[in-house]
Amino acid sequence: MAPVTFSGASRIYTAGDRPAVSALDLTVSDGEFLVLVGPSGCGKSTALRMIAGLEPCDQGSILIGDRDVTDVAPKDRDIAMVFQNYALYPHMTVAANMGFALQIAGVAKDEIRRRVEEAAKLLDLGEYLDRKPKALSGGHRQRVAMGRAIVREPQVFLMDEPLSNLDAKLRVQTRTQIAALQKRLGVTTIYVTHDQVEAMTMGDRVAVLKFGLLQQVDTPRALYDKPANSFVAGFIGSPAMNLLEGDLNGSSVSVGGYTLPIDQATASKASTKRIVLGVRPEHLEVSSDGIAMTVNLVEELGSDEYLYGTIDDAQGKDITVRVGSDSNIRRGDKIKVRPTSMHFFDATEEGPRLN
Repeated sequence: MAPVTFSGASRIYTAGDRPAVSALDLTVSDGEFLVLVGPSGCGKSTALRMIAGLEPCDQGSILIGDRDVTDVAPKDRDIAMVFQNYALYPHMTVAANMGFALQIAGVAKDEIRRRVEEAAKLLDLGEYLDRKPKALSGGHRQRVAMGRAIVREPQVFLMDEPLSNLDAKLRVQTRTQIAALQKRLGVTTIYVTHDQVEAMTMGDRVAVLKFGLLQQVDTPRALYDKPANSFVAGFIGSPAMNLLEGDLNGSSVSVGGYTLPIDQATASKASTKRIVLGVRPEHLEVSSDGIAMTVNLVEELGSDEYLYGTIDDAQGKDITVRVGSDSNIRRGDKIKVRPTSMHFFDATEEGPRLN
């Protein structure tokens, strides 16, 4: 087991273009489960491949433990990678797939058998060891890929969107199994996903990337409660946080014709007279006064309902509100909503947090 450190690490595919990963400074603690998350093209898979040695580090360095592996061959980095497409050999049995890397490394047959059987027990694969991959479900194939990584007993696990080929129900079940297994093994794990729900439910910490730049790294709860900027605020959470631009006037901000208080210390940090108000759907309540909106869709989820609508002003900004299942609000209704908790961000491209 070992920590992993990015020190000013960059990957530049074409000179003059934006780096795929830009000056990344990030330390993953020994035994930690860190999730890299962000939209497509943000650099998360590239960062993972840089640790594996599948992509070069053009600037900066990468350490595994106290060893600089920036220029070390992939086979000598003591990592194991789990891919999105399983990458199993179709002509080999489950046992042979799991033990193949050890066989290539010259490990004794008895040791290979011991490790494969231990991993199979951990993953409930004991009865499938003699089967070929074509005889397995997607979930079992992914467990075989996990087993192949486990038997190597590496310092670091790298997982590149390993659940994306599974159906929704199996994905939920498997992510729980992976998180529990990682805790049991205690191996430093870096996991890439574009699914922020996966990130929030699995990681000890979550690192959010945008255009190759690290936006914030923190616990899932801290990311949700105190996003560093408007990008993180809008990306983390499902449904996403409402981000509404308003006019700043001294100690108040006007959004959709409704005036909200803002403390002077927060207001003084704004770079312009425009400000972004962030409100989670669950932090809006239906009220006799507030931001006027028209309900365009009601999504019923049993105990809750989500109201999707637009603010009744010139901008017509989309807004989402969570209410109880007994709200009796229907499509086409005009209602008013009032924030019970607010985040304020600067109305610039980076949108740093103000409060």
